[in-house]
Amino acid sequence: MVASSHLLIVGGSDAGISAALRAREVDPACDVTVVVADRYPNYSICGLPFWLGGEIADWHDLAHRKAEDIEAQGIYLLLEHTAQAIDPAGKAVTVVDKAGESQQIPYDSLVIGTGAVPTRPPIKGLEQPGVFFLRTMADGFALRDDLAVRSPASAVVVGGGYIGLEMAEALSRRGIQVTLVEYLPSVLTTLDSPLGTLVGEELNRHGVTITTGVAVEAIDRQGGHLTVTGSGGFHVETDLVLVAAGVRPDANLATAAGVEVGHWGAICVNRVMETSVPHIYAAGDCAETYHRLLQRHVYLPLGSTAHKQGRVAGENAAGGQAVFAGTLGTQVVKVFDLVAARTGLREAEAREAGFEPLTVQVETWDHKAYYPGAHKLRLCVTGDRGSGQLLGAQVVGHRAAEISKRIDAFAVALFNQMAVAALNDADLSYTPPLSTPWDAVQIAAQVWMEKR
Repeated sequence: MVASSHLLIVGGSDAGISAALRAREVDPACDVTVVVADRYPNYSICGLPFWLGGEIADWHDLAHRKAEDIEAQGIYLLLEHTAQAIDPAGKAVTVVDKAGESQQIPYDSLVIGTGAVPTRPPIKGLEQPGVFFLRTMADGFALRDDLAVRSPASAVVVGGGYIGLEMAEALSRRGIQVTLVEYLPSVLTTLDSPLGTLVGEELNRHGVTITTGVAVEAIDRQGGHLTVTGSGGFHVETDLVLVAAGVRPDANLATAAGVEVGHWGAICVNRVMETSVPHIYAAGDCAETYHRLLQRHVYLPLGSTAHKQGRVAGENAAGGQAVFAGTLGTQVVKVFDLVAARTGLREAEAREAGFEPLTVQVETWDHKAYYPGAHKLRLCVTGDRGSGQLLGAQVVGHRAAEISKRIDAFAVALFNQMAVAALNDADLSYTPPLSTPWDAVQIAAQVWMEKR
């Protein structure tokens, strides 16, 4: 194995730091530099809603690792430096510090981990004071300061995806009256509509007003208030607006250097995380990801995927031979007392991919009903009617019902290309306070086989 004399990484979040750490593990002599645009390497952006909602007291706790811990691994952090251009022919990156001073940093291998940026929907007035996005630590601090100084009584959250739902809860926990506006017919459209409806009902139960089927068109400031207007005559006055309409890959640096992009403008990579340009790798939310079930690349930005891709990119940039195993899009979100999760394909997605899908929906107990605290679970299982192959699953239930355990069981089965019937043979744990002799996962599989 031949080590890179200098590995340069642009981006200090999940993918970038994972790449740096793995490169040093593979080759302790590898010279690793990470260019970080801000002062917060390896912070959990996924944790911002819980900090803003008061469940996490100290923002410092969001750090996966402290900067000094990263540097103790022999990694040089170039904080508050922005990469402006890549010269593939000269194998160097131009970076600029906060004072405007520029320098060129040479590399033998380069990993691009620039992440994603918030989608800016076509809404007039996004630059108004009191309108926020949430993607960086700086975004979190700006929102925290506004909450502390102005003490808003009301807020509008635009977008009913994961961040929108988590922030609706976070703001509600602070005593703010929240209206959540979603363009599509239900919130959390990564789930089938009946399960998304359960999430909406949970929000309603905690005082969040849900408005679906509305496209927000404009945000205007009138006096000390913001006015949000949209399709169908939607009109509401509020003190604060949070726009959570998804993300798009931050691939400008790569495209300017001639790196090929694909789905949604994400950087094209192969299974070893190489881009179309020699000696340049990419990982995380700026890059495409290989879908293990579809057997092709898609754009599916997830923190867990970024860590895995970064590890592969870092190993290979340091002379290794790792292969990214692929993703199934396994996701989970907590909304007040409810947890919703999915993995693999929903029925419509499976049909579009050429399968012959059959989906069943099952309601059953999370543990033996005679033991106190039992909760009902709602499960959807999708399989291929012809082959019997498991294609996907969704689970919604009370947060005490170990939803992540159930979705992870399905995810492992999918990862190993198991049939739905094979779930019955799995040796799953049982004790009355936590499960049933036939776990909910297996009960759902049995119903699927009966319907097949």
